[in-house]
Amino acid sequence: MVPNSPESARSPELASFQRKALRGLANPLRPVVHVGEAGVSDAVLRALDDALLAHELVKVRLLAPEDKKATARAIADESGAALCGLVGHTVILYRPNPDNPRIVLPERPAG
Repeated sequence: MVPNSPESARSPELASFQRKALRGLANPLRPVVHVGEAGVSDAVLRALDDALLAHELVKVRLLAPEDKKATARAIADESGAALCGLVGHTVILYRPNPDNPRIVLPERPAG
């Protein structure tokens, strides 16, 4: 687990329409964390934790993973973030700021 994040951090549960909305918000964003040949290290997870605290919605660029889906899932699990999408070698992650969430997720209308 990332040193700065709480041990009980769990990925937020998102419905498919919420993941779709977050992918739309992430479209103009550039990757802020890059995973190189060394793979997912503690330094990468710390940088990702800082980025998620600052931005809530981030893109992570994978250089050349053996299994990009498994790597994306591992990054999401380790960071306590929700995996919103995987486009090419770019992973889209969302984790609301625990103190001051800025992104408002869409809700399905009742009825």
